[in-house]
Amino acid sequence: MASVKVEKRAKIKRRIRKKVFGTSAKPRLSVFRSNKQIYAQIIDDNNGVTLASASSYKNKAAEGKSKSEVAAIVGKDVAEKASKAGVETVVFDRNGYQYHGRVKALAEGAREGGLKF
Repeated sequence: MASVKVEKRAKIKRRIRKKVFGTSAKPRLSVFRSNKQIYAQIIDDNNGVTLASASSYKNKAAEGKSKSEVAAIVGKDVAEKASKAGVETVVFDRNGYQYHGRVKALAEGAREGGLKF
């Protein structure tokens, strides 16, 4: 049985995904965070394709830093990969998480990296 916290986040996530949809012109930047890692991917929902992705897992630049600093590094990394894939603007999908802490740090890192949203 899932915990109340997990069910609550799933409900929020469903509500957000009704509104947030990534197209070829403006793909979706989706964020997932676990207790130790943070992951980001840029997704074209029309074609069901991941255009770029980045994570803190086995990221050499992230070693020895706080979780928020690591999230900012991942944000810059995904923005760099997105620009190589030809993506400039995205729709931000916080995936049911509050826009706070690591999620906010990743978004600001992506903006520093050149993504617009």
